[in-house]
Amino acid sequence: MRKNLCAKTVKPRNAYEVWQTPDRSWKWFVLKKWQRDDDKLFARWFCLVKSPIVPKGECGDVYVKEIKENAVRVR
Repeated sequence: MRKNLCAKTVKPRNAYEVWQTPDRSWKWFVLKKWQRDDDKLFARWFCLVKSPIVPKGECGDVYVKEIKENAVRVR
């Protein structure tokens, strides 16, 4: 069985991945992945999310499917 290489929480500057909407108004910094298979139905990531509503960002769990449907990976 493979090990989850993204199980440790990191700072936003060291995010495992960064995703953003095409208009660049929303940005997700992936700080931790709860599972190694991102294609599971309820897979989730712990993220710092920056948006027009919260420009400085807010941390919390986000479903991977929600991010991938609305954003593209930029890093």
